[in-house]
Amino acid sequence: MRNTRYWLMGILLVVLGLVLLGCASSSTSLTPQVQGPQTTEQLLSAAGFKQIYPSTPAQKAKLSNMPQKQIFLISKGPKVYYVYADASGCGCLYAGNQQKYQNFMNLATQAQFAAERYQAAQMEAWDWGTWGPGWWGETGVME
Repeated sequence: MRNTRYWLMGILLVVLGLVLLGCASSSTSLTPQVQGPQTTEQLLSAAGFKQIYPSTPAQKAKLSNMPQKQIFLISKGPKVYYVYADASGCGCLYAGNQQKYQNFMNLATQAQFAAERYQAAQMEAWDWGTWGPGWWGETGVME
């Protein structure tokens, strides 16, 4: 009787360990595996834009007066620069030429496609199957 009890306890511990191991491995797969730059600032840096920090109070004031968080053009003689001011974030400005701007646009497009693919994969993983989206999708209650 005693041997049977120990034997059953051993099997129970092995099964419990396997269940916990299965739960631990499935929880890590639920975290999104998004890699690469995601914010505009990270995309600008990845595209090769140069970060320029103001060194004088006059430069800081000029940075604050620029349009914030948007890319705009500045011409200096025959050269054209693309500029992104971020006074509230890094307290700097990002500057680049036409080639760096094209790199930025390509990276931004790739990031957008990756986000859309990730969202589509998430929706597909819900696996509604024959059940459909639920009663709220049919009646328009949640629209």
